[in-house]
Amino acid sequence: MVRVSGKIRQILLGSGKVSEEAWTAAVDSGRPVIEDLLESGVFDEDELLSALGSVSNVPPVDLSNCMPEARALEVFDKEACIKFGVLPLVRNGDSLTIAVSDPFDVLLLDDLKMLSNCRVRMVLSHPSAIRAAIESIWDDGSAAVEELLGDVQTDDIEVSQQAEVEDLDVASLAEGDDVPAVKLVNLVLLRALKERASDIHIEVEEQSLRVRYRVDGRLVEVMRPPKSLAPSVISRLKILADLDIAERQGPQDGKFQIRYEGRGIDLRLSTLPVVGGEKAVMRILDAAGVAMELDAMGFEERCLQDITDASDAAHGMLLVTGPTGSGKSTTLYSCVKTISTPEINVVTVEDPVEYRMDGINQVPVNPKRGLTFAGALRSILRQDPDVVLVGEIRDKETAEIAVKAALTGHMVLSTLHTNDAPSTITRMIDMGIDPFLVSSSVNCVAAQRLIRRLCPSCKVPDELPIEELLAVGFRPDEAEGLVVHRPRAEGCSRCSAGYRGRLPLLETMSMSRELRRMVVDGKGAAELKERALEEGMVTLRRAGLLNVIRGLTSLEEVLRVTTLDR
Repeated sequence: MVRVSGKIRQILLGSGKVSEEAWTAAVDSGRPVIEDLLESGVFDEDELLSALGSVSNVPPVDLSNCMPEARALEVFDKEACIKFGVLPLVRNGDSLTIAVSDPFDVLLLDDLKMLSNCRVRMVLSHPSAIRAAIESIWDDGSAAVEELLGDVQTDDIEVSQQAEVEDLDVASLAEGDDVPAVKLVNLVLLRALKERASDIHIEVEEQSLRVRYRVDGRLVEVMRPPKSLAPSVISRLKILADLDIAERQGPQDGKFQIRYEGRGIDLRLSTLPVVGGEKAVMRILDAAGVAMELDAMGFEERCLQDITDASDAAHGMLLVTGPTGSGKSTTLYSCVKTISTPEINVVTVEDPVEYRMDGINQVPVNPKRGLTFAGALRSILRQDPDVVLVGEIRDKETAEIAVKAALTGHMVLSTLHTNDAPSTITRMIDMGIDPFLVSSSVNCVAAQRLIRRLCPSCKVPDELPIEELLAVGFRPDEAEGLVVHRPRAEGCSRCSAGYRGRLPLLETMSMSRELRRMVVDGKGAAELKERALEEGMVTLRRAGLLNVIRGLTSLEEVLRVTTLDR
């Protein structure tokens, strides 16, 4: 039984609503004291939490609207949470936010600090709410799966070979199909779409399947179906993607389309043999969720002007750089959408084609048939293009063809994998491209990152020491009196741990005459960056700090994805 501190007894008796006799009777009942008193109707749960919160300065939370982070749940297992009557919610480094029912139990606080090896921050909730949340979280959706599967035996599952992909409507949950794997796959897809996931991971573990979604760039575990369903679930996915269900020793890639809320959504499937079976990862490509207007993407005014001027040029190159999943393709699609008119011929070469765009000729790379980026680009240049989008410059051959295309009257848009805008120039030279050709062909380089957006409904103001603000890059006039915002640890019904959605950070380096001269002279990335800063370049860190000032994101997010400008 969870301990109840003397402080709570003092508060309740002091309220005038609980007598010594009622307290003694509740203690003698053998049930949790607070719950016994609540059921007696002397006061309600909101009154109790409000009273405890005001005296303890520990904020109350509604656990029914909270989704604890996976990192926090790793600290205590289900048994420990039940034993102590607590629920870990958020973990940031060595700081752990935990929901408790008794904020005055110093012995409990000491136990939590010792066992977690973290600095513990408490939030307040009712004991029954904590228990219900524990059961719901460690159930991880298995109850919904069991209800979906009913009493169907899973030992002898036969997957239907009749897969009409175009007619697959996940909202129907395969009502007329009794095959558990079909229903489970549809359930996984439906829930992923409702939670705005970008990727779905289905992994085989020793005792179960593990299903995780990537939401706003973070993986979140959502359910653990029975392991016996693993072969049939993977087979079902392979059928949908027209892959070989008999091939289980090698990786396979495919794609299929589903219908959701009246629109078609593409999914890219990748399977990989692992110990114990096969892992499947699906990338959700929902064109309805892609911003296609540059001025609606949230770029800084200087960055928006640079990238707009570069894409509107008659010829040259616009390069967008950043790690996988940083939104590079979305930015390039937006550029193409902005400049595409019936008077110009726009051709793209992609691996693979992620989103279909009307009026654009899109070429998928197919290395098995000899259609590489370089080969496709050569053919495209014989198709009288005005604008060419190259999905990625991966090698010297592709880079050389792209540069020559930019120098012969074509507008070329492409991506590279570098850390910032200035280092993109030196990366192309390192690939073997002559500095003079790089200087002459490149109009603008943009580096991009994605950061999580604070939930506007529950973000919390936070005042930080001015020294700390100056150390991360704020200017003195900005740091003076600045109130930043942080996510509310428990979040709310509209978000996940205080964040909802993401926004892009863009760093653009427009190639001025001086920068072109420096490239020809062989100057390094550091010198190019120094000159670009003198010309007013907005760096990734600076763009992030401006969004912190606006209250759109947290300082923690900006520090996570950017480095301090030197």
